[in-house]
Amino acid sequence: MSALHPSDQATHAAADTRKRIFAIVGASSGNLVEWFDFYIYSFCSIYFAPMFFPSGSPTTQLANTAAIFAVGFFMRPVGGWLFGRIADKRGRRTAMMISVLMMCGGSLMIACLPTFASIGYAAPALLLLARLFQGLSVGGEYGTSATYMSEVALEGRRGFFASFQYVTLIGGQLLAVLALVILQQLLTTEQLHAWGWRIPFVLGAIAALVALYLRKSLSETSTAETRKNKDAGTLAGLMKHKRAFLTVVGFTAGGSLIFYTFTTYMQKYLVNTAGMSAKTASTVMTVALLVYMLMQPLFGALSDKIGRRTSMLWFGALAAVATVPILHALKDVTDPYAAFGLIILALAIVSFYTSISGLIKAEMFPTEVRALGVGLSYAVGNALFGGTAEYVALELKKAGTESTFYWYVSAMCALAFVVAYKMRDPEKEGLLKDVPLEASKYTSDAQVAAAR
Repeated sequence: MSALHPSDQATHAAADTRKRIFAIVGASSGNLVEWFDFYIYSFCSIYFAPMFFPSGSPTTQLANTAAIFAVGFFMRPVGGWLFGRIADKRGRRTAMMISVLMMCGGSLMIACLPTFASIGYAAPALLLLARLFQGLSVGGEYGTSATYMSEVALEGRRGFFASFQYVTLIGGQLLAVLALVILQQLLTTEQLHAWGWRIPFVLGAIAALVALYLRKSLSETSTAETRKNKDAGTLAGLMKHKRAFLTVVGFTAGGSLIFYTFTTYMQKYLVNTAGMSAKTASTVMTVALLVYMLMQPLFGALSDKIGRRTSMLWFGALAAVATVPILHALKDVTDPYAAFGLIILALAIVSFYTSISGLIKAEMFPTEVRALGVGLSYAVGNALFGGTAEYVALELKKAGTESTFYWYVSAMCALAFVVAYKMRDPEKEGLLKDVPLEASKYTSDAQVAAAR
């Protein structure tokens, strides 16, 4: 086969770049919807908690909904295993399509649930079932989308491109809190408690169907050869990389815990501890999440310059030192602008981790078990520490030792620093290589020709 003319090479390279950018956008759209559907539960729980748990104080009601939020996280390891296996044996695109469809079903179920007043204890039981279903879905979503976006990212700019996973993950949170802010402006508090909280779940279910359509057109990154590998998607194959698995669990513990502390739990913290109104807290978190989302490509690009391991070391060190004083300051804050500044400081530190979270995991596993390795190891660490963040914080507050939670978060971030210090440098010993993009069976002949 003759070599391509320089001009043809440039054209081919440009077409390949466009194809990879489209793949990032397509995968990101589904990721955005998945996380909107998952997080809207946390942000709306202020309003629907009394509908499912009518007895007890506001803190007890929130603790009950937080417990269900945490239990949903314990389905993530199952989802990480199930969808990781599907992604490694059947393809990344197939797994991502199934996960977003399942999230749609969970959101629609919550939107239609009767309350405690209508069916008694069956109401919180059904709410738990819906969250377990969504936990299974999002457990599979993280590993498959992180793997897919890392594989399509351009070498030398992988940190920048892979950061868009958290751009859309945070974007899902942002849209969730923004939807609540809009509803707070349009509806009365009584209407929000009665039925208004259901609206975002309906919107999430509809958006999931749109994302499903977009994902159908994605190119595949795994090859038939790797999918037929005897180790593909198997626990036996994954256990050949135990050190990588334990490394990911180690730094996910601290990374997920501090992420959920300063994102989903922070709105409740501002209301329940700092004494802000729900509307003010929602506004502060909306702007903070917007800034945080925009930080991700910047910190991802920074990791391309300084290295992924260095970024992780900065995250662990700064988070371990700064978490306790920031949370103490937020406890007594009265000015929303001061609260915003403190939260942004914390989120800037967290960005050293979140901007490369999926990529640094994907670089540790070979193609045949990459989705399983990324999804399952992340899900285990996230279920044990990230998903329980709200519940642990609220239980410690009920026990009168809220500051213990601050030290808990700090200690887990210190653990992330130790793990990052001992880990292999992924840019020197990483297993992620450039992969060709297979055409989607839904892609037209004209699109294939244009890409070539």
